[in-house]
Amino acid sequence: MTVRSYHSSVEALTVIGGSRLSGSVQVTGAKNSVLKLMAASLLAEGTTTITNVPDIVDVEIMSELLRRLDCDVQQEPQSGTVTITVPERPHYRADYDLVRKMRASICVLGPLLSRCGEADVALPGGDNIGSRGLDLHIDGLQRMGAHVVNEHGYLIATAQRLQGANIWLDFPSVGATETLIMAAVRAQGVTVIDNAAREPEIVDICLMLVAMGAHIEGIGTSTISIEGVESLHPVEHRVVPDRIVAGTWAVAAAITGGDITVEGINPEHLRIALDKLHTAGAEVTAADGAFRVTMEGRPKAVDIVTLPYPGFPTDLQPQYIALNSIADGAALVTENLFEARFRFVRELARLGADVRTDGHHALIRGKAALSGAPVEATDIRAGAGLVLAGLVAEGRTEIYGVSHIDRGYAGLTEQLCALGAEVERISV
Repeated sequence: MTVRSYHSSVEALTVIGGSRLSGSVQVTGAKNSVLKLMAASLLAEGTTTITNVPDIVDVEIMSELLRRLDCDVQQEPQSGTVTITVPERPHYRADYDLVRKMRASICVLGPLLSRCGEADVALPGGDNIGSRGLDLHIDGLQRMGAHVVNEHGYLIATAQRLQGANIWLDFPSVGATETLIMAAVRAQGVTVIDNAAREPEIVDICLMLVAMGAHIEGIGTSTISIEGVESLHPVEHRVVPDRIVAGTWAVAAAITGGDITVEGINPEHLRIALDKLHTAGAEVTAADGAFRVTMEGRPKAVDIVTLPYPGFPTDLQPQYIALNSIADGAALVTENLFEARFRFVRELARLGADVRTDGHHALIRGKAALSGAPVEATDIRAGAGLVLAGLVAEGRTEIYGVSHIDRGYAGLTEQLCALGAEVERISV
């Protein structure tokens, strides 16, 4: 199996600004959940089936990583299905050449340690949005009795059998919460994680693990209690819809003065983000499993403060900066999670946006119009923000670094064109 190239120097998206987007889009499964669900399959011998899987590069990378761990992985992009057959004892070494491409690869650490008693996982790469240390992962595993060292670029963890422990997270880290839950489900005794992350993707992982036979209480709260079991069994599980992709489409409607219905999503997962669009002047109508965003005229500037769920998601911050760049008035955006998330505003400035940053604050003064120019995406969400800005920039915008966008958005070009945008993927 050949993994699509992560670094692409020959492809770009061209966007001709000025189109009003209208129509409906269907949201597939969440990138931030499916990769962890694939890792969780390592906890049970046999075949696990995951449905509603997005056709994105990160799924291909994770599939290849699981194959290196001696699993058989079958992908069916047309049906959105991945089947993973896990052997009696998987390999336990996750090599650098794949882990460096995707930070989510670290999520195999907990399952491998719990299942095999050892795990060698290369320190991860991924998006260039700031430091995201693994201290909380390591500290939690050590509290459960693991011996963890960092040698030659690998985290090497060993434990004859993990033991239940009381763990307090200094920060509600999504990654650490996932690692510790997946490690604890087969540990001996009870593990309690306080100040745990509460994202819908965490809930999704817990629901799959419960279906596999795990004993987990407090799902969706900041205190999660896991009673370890001797073994788990494979299941079929449907991935929770991608709230970040859904939020991106919501902003696309608002920024272009459009009318888009987003289907296959729980609006409650985007309550604050949608409320911000209402403040910006959009009409937002929520329904069962869908919402509609309609905007007439120029949006109003809205202040944003990113926080862990249920706060405003950091993964939507670039998209809302793009919205504010053409809004009426000035807005202050405060980034509390990733210190390098503002790097993308340098590219946005090439389109004429007026954005000034100071530490973890960005002041955006809205302009009546942006102008097309060549720009480069430095991470997944920066790419989405630049596409949105290109939709309202005068003339032609060329967006390089398309490989980043491919890691989080399936069929973006086709969906944009179906909504009325002038977007083309080109080789240069």
